[in-house]
Amino acid sequence: MLTETPLSAIESRLRYLLPAELYAAMWVNPSVDMMVAVHKHLRTLHHVLQDYTSPQISINRPKPGDVKTEWQHGSMMFTDLAGFTKLMEANSAKGREGAADLLKQLTKYFSSMIAIISKSGGDLIEFTGDALLVVFPKNDKNDNTLRAVRAGLRMQRAMKEFAEIETPSGAERVTLKMRIGIHTGKFLTADIGTPRRMEHVLLGSDVHQAKLTESNGVNERVNLSQQAYGQIADQFHCEEGKPGYYLVKDDLTENELGEYEITPMGRRMARSVFLTRDRDEVVSQITDLLNSIEPMASYIPAPVLSLLVESAADRKIPADFPHPTVVFVNFIGLPESADRAQPGEETKLAMGFSRVFSLINAAVESRGGVLKKVTYHLSGSDIVIYFGVPTAHTNDELRAASAAIAIRDLIMDFDAPVIGGIKPEVYCLIGIHSGSTFVAEIGDPHGRREYNVLGDTVNTTARLMSSAQKNQIVISERIQKVIETKYECKSLGEVSLKGKNAPMRLYELEPQKRNTT
Repeated sequence: MLTETPLSAIESRLRYLLPAELYAAMWVNPSVDMMVAVHKHLRTLHHVLQDYTSPQISINRPKPGDVKTEWQHGSMMFTDLAGFTKLMEANSAKGREGAADLLKQLTKYFSSMIAIISKSGGDLIEFTGDALLVVFPKNDKNDNTLRAVRAGLRMQRAMKEFAEIETPSGAERVTLKMRIGIHTGKFLTADIGTPRRMEHVLLGSDVHQAKLTESNGVNERVNLSQQAYGQIADQFHCEEGKPGYYLVKDDLTENELGEYEITPMGRRMARSVFLTRDRDEVVSQITDLLNSIEPMASYIPAPVLSLLVESAADRKIPADFPHPTVVFVNFIGLPESADRAQPGEETKLAMGFSRVFSLINAAVESRGGVLKKVTYHLSGSDIVIYFGVPTAHTNDELRAASAAIAIRDLIMDFDAPVIGGIKPEVYCLIGIHSGSTFVAEIGDPHGRREYNVLGDTVNTTARLMSSAQKNQIVISERIQKVIETKYECKSLGEVSLKGKNAPMRLYELEPQKRNTT
């Protein structure tokens, strides 16, 4: 039995990082050959997790549970893709086949953009739906804004490949267009959470300004904030955009745009084939891999990690069009405190955020959901949650409602730390909606990618959240019809939402359950 082998000392570290069949085989047959199979799997999983995490995680490998902060300077780029919803709707009628076709188009798009970002010296921090957050770190040359603008122009030129995409019906064609915003400033990075679930967040007003720069931009153009424009005004021709913003004119020849800043290194090589037959050496090599894997694994939600573990051998997760329930939580008050933090208070701020995040994640996990990420917003931070992917339940709407109420109560009861002499008012806005989405591994199949959920349902949930009042949970009529026998729901009437052709009937989820006795 396994207890009689050297692997017994690390069994608890292996049980969640091995596919079920490999774990069982290792347990009943702890031979050297089986240990080598374990090593091979972990080597593959190590590569997968490197691709699933940003360089600030995969390279720095923060210790799970160790809350750290660091002020960084650089240029932030936000992108937004227009036309995806129409392309998704055109493919959804074909089911799995349509999902595979849609993934091919998105893979081509993201692979192109990621290659440009990488060769231009940028770090892809996160995917949020079809949007990207990229950081161009400040270096000795102080050319981060220059690199960001050059990358943006290259990306817009590459978008010509995505004009007139043929749809399955052949009756119409869809053109994808991208909006890019660039802002230069500083931001506070924080690693928060527990050893079981960590998250890397960016905090500060400059993060919000970068998002504003993108949202105030124009499709097919690179939009700059005043701060970014001031860094490159003598190197590019620009025209005034919306008040306080500037649009870069792409009037450069290929030679004037210049070569890429970084020579591509290509796909990293796998470690050499494992040849040793010495048990102790095999265990030592497995332990080394675990030491590298565990810090990255803690940044992946448990259900997604399980999916990656089981699919590591194939290195492919099939795309699909499921109908999950989506929850967006806008956490306001504490993230904005970063700019007021006095030297030494950054850790106190991060510890406060870490407590909230950890409790919210527990509320979601205990109800069978997935806290996908904490991301940027025009104010505060957004917490993105899914029920129904990658694991579906018959009552995901009820689970989501229960989690939303628990989260709202946690935030309302949170005792915020005093930062910069001010105790911030902390509150939340919450939206819940369900519907068809596109779920797949988004990004470069041979590089940076993430398991992601995209589509109009996700965008609509964000709109519901934005329409909420302080500590209010706004739900769609689709959710209300499913949960009304269990929860009190107050009608808010028909509400016009950004990006929607017609008003939606919305409801407020009351905190108490309906009396059904």
